[in-house]
Amino acid sequence: MIKKNLFGFATLVIWLLPVLYFLKVYNSIPQTVPLHFGLEGKPDRFGSKQEFIWMLVILSAVTIGVYFLLRNLPRIDPKKTAGYSASTFKKLAFTLVIFLSALQLFIINATLSRSFTMSKFMLPLLGLLFAFLGNLMHSVKPNYFFGIRTPWALENEDTWRATHQLASKLWLAGGIAITLATLLFPFKTGFIILMCIVLLITLIPIIFSYKYYKKHKV
Repeated sequence: MIKKNLFGFATLVIWLLPVLYFLKVYNSIPQTVPLHFGLEGKPDRFGSKQEFIWMLVILSAVTIGVYFLLRNLPRIDPKKTAGYSASTFKKLAFTLVIFLSALQLFIINATLSRSFTMSKFMLPLLGLLFAFLGNLMHSVKPNYFFGIRTPWALENEDTWRATHQLASKLWLAGGIAITLATLLFPFKTGFIILMCIVLLITLIPIIFSYKYYKKHKV
């Protein structure tokens, strides 16, 4: 019970960090702020301070909404398959809170400092997220919410396990590669590398899932 309470408290603190930071620097935020970024990682659309506030409110609401959805999947899943991976969904929920809160902190700080280049933070952070998701995949049980949910993997538990053992290695390695590449190369090059890696680590497990199922089908 103590561990559960500490976990919930840590989640709340991380979720509140962008809110508290925003309130602290509110008066220093300019009246015109960037709201959209192009492929070069630089802003291509600006808006008012009020639009910026609403964007942060939506992001904050999405963060806590995703957290509660993932934590309660075992309860609302009609097929009850999510209950077998409750601890995995708990870790996933916590990780997404960290990721989305870090995203908000970066946006606020970039707006405050007027340093709008995203290449040194956003894409490497996304790479780390992929790596962590890969680390979770090897332990996730068959379910309809998270993982490589192909018809063949959902049909056969052995196919699911083999597919996710492969996907776990690919996503972990791919995430690390994305992080390194986006740190070393310019934003546009890093973005292209990221898209290529995401395509590969998505397609390879899907193809493998189909072939494994066909090969081992009784």
